[in-house]
Amino acid sequence: MLAGFQNVTFEFGARTIVENATWHIHPGERIGLVGYNGTGKSTLLKVLVGEYLPSVGQVEKGRFTTIGYLHQDLLSFDTNESILGVAMHAFDKAMAIEKELEALTKELESDSSDDKLMLYSEKLHEFEEAGGYTIQHQTEEVLQGLGFSNADLQKPYKQFSGGWRMRVLLAKMILQAPDLLLLDEPTNHLDLPSIEWLEKYLLHYKGAVVIVSHDRYFMNRMVTKVVELYQRELHFYNGDYEFYEVEKLQRVELQQRAFENQQEYIRQQERFIERFKAKASKAAQAQSVMKRLDKLDRIEDVAIERPDIRINFAVEKTPGKVLVELKNVNKSFGELQILKGATAEIERGDKIALIGANGKGKSTLLRIVAGQEPIDGERKWGHNVEEAFYAQHQLEALNINNTIIEEMKEAGSKKNELELRTLLGCFLFGGDDVEKKIRVLSGGEKARVALAKTIISKANFMLLDEPTNHLDIHSTELLVNALNRYEGSFLLVSHDRYFISKAANKIWEIVDGEIKEFKGNYEEYVAWKERMAARKGDENGKEEKGKGAKQAAPQPVAAPAPVKNQPINKELQKVQRKFKQTEEELAKLNDKKRELEESLGNPGTYSNPQVFAQTEAAYKKVKEDLASLNKTYEQLFEQIMEMES
Repeated sequence: MLAGFQNVTFEFGARTIVENATWHIHPGERIGLVGYNGTGKSTLLKVLVGEYLPSVGQVEKGRFTTIGYLHQDLLSFDTNESILGVAMHAFDKAMAIEKELEALTKELESDSSDDKLMLYSEKLHEFEEAGGYTIQHQTEEVLQGLGFSNADLQKPYKQFSGGWRMRVLLAKMILQAPDLLLLDEPTNHLDLPSIEWLEKYLLHYKGAVVIVSHDRYFMNRMVTKVVELYQRELHFYNGDYEFYEVEKLQRVELQQRAFENQQEYIRQQERFIERFKAKASKAAQAQSVMKRLDKLDRIEDVAIERPDIRINFAVEKTPGKVLVELKNVNKSFGELQILKGATAEIERGDKIALIGANGKGKSTLLRIVAGQEPIDGERKWGHNVEEAFYAQHQLEALNINNTIIEEMKEAGSKKNELELRTLLGCFLFGGDDVEKKIRVLSGGEKARVALAKTIISKANFMLLDEPTNHLDIHSTELLVNALNRYEGSFLLVSHDRYFISKAANKIWEIVDGEIKEFKGNYEEYVAWKERMAARKGDENGKEEKGKGAKQAAPQPVAAPAPVKNQPINKELQKVQRKFKQTEEELAKLNDKKRELEESLGNPGTYSNPQVFAQTEAAYKKVKEDLASLNKTYEQLFEQIMEMES
């Protein structure tokens, strides 16, 4: 055993985190520590490393066990050292021996006695055993795996943001190769390529690993055992995360039945006591039943702590076929080229995930689509598009003097207080939490409020930048279910592969300044990438053997499914043509309406009564025509939907 608990009870103030818990961590185990938000998972890790002492019981640790603990509090560390230097502190022992060797080399110039030569030989052996000859190469390899370029390695640590600093500290920790690695939300600051690299590294890690994470996909791939902190107890499941989910449901059902059976038994016994306690002939028997009930080991009710609540969207307007169109878009920041002649289109019904490494311009592209970033090129909104944009900078738009519930009421959803409280429960605000002022909330809590406001908007097109960053696994699942029922379209950026795989029907990736589109879900995209990589490997092999020219890889567009010959629906084509004409007419009328609004906003219009009267009459006429044409547009759309179904 490396470490663990023996009959541990830990109380945090008046609150009991865990009671009478025993947990032994063995070499080579990969454990996921799970539980609903706020149950105390991170606190439990701090008890394990000795930062907190238990109220009762023993925290055990093997005499020679080394423990590495990665957590968010490490970000308080600061230094002028390069990131390579910081990470290489993992090899302090080897570097100390290296300094001793340098000193011995100088001494040997004047004293080459057998004792000195023997000491030098011993130190050389120690240096080799400590991996001294490969430490820089190992460090560079790990840092590059976590997303750093060669040019970054000599830059000062303090120049990097919190997320990049955490990567350096993660690199240092895994290079130290402790017997037990405790990782608290290790994927929070990683992009997809870095998460995939970390997975591969940890799968071959020789030590034991305990992971706390809200990344379901990562957990399922990494862990072979799950320890759940639930109702102040530790529950053990020998399997991956999916196994835990299935097994937990079965356990809950069994416990629920046992609880209900015991409650029925207690009610029967209590009725017996009530009926016969006053009768002399039955009093002794009633007393015996009372003692038996007092000694009964009561089964706890397993009332779900986090009930499944439906998050519902309301979409008021149906947009045109094309929501956003980008043509020949160029975007640069200094010498960094993000987009070069990029062209893309978002159509009604698209649910797109924009993926890729950090620094490729995903958030920039999101702002370009939203019309919040200046570009060289053309960006065009479609008809009837009502967008809602969720991003970290949206937090500034929150009114810090409002309570959470007041902020939600002002969002204009027309939901009553009970409905808003129910929704806020999905975003981890329960009970009196909704009365907290926005000003006292943490960054993560503000982000959840901003996301909840986006969800209750009546937008038919949403732009979401890392919406699951501050959600637990359960809340992410609720958001996935909501987006699957959402009748609108969205473009999202996320590093949560489970979320992407369940929510998106298209994948976008920025490659060499262009927007590459894959028509399919994330799992199909990954399979396609693997096929392309295998094909490229085969082609390179053929080149080496001189057996054929290299073939160009196809563009990332999924092959269309075979379609059987079907009779052409001429009536449908006729309605579709009329629908397109109506869409074009609406666009013209909207342009005319904007022109008239500009005229009415011009003080010169009012100086000539005749011009003012004509402009006002024309504006009223355009509004009436728009209302009529919008009605026709909606009817044609519904007609097409019926004919296509």
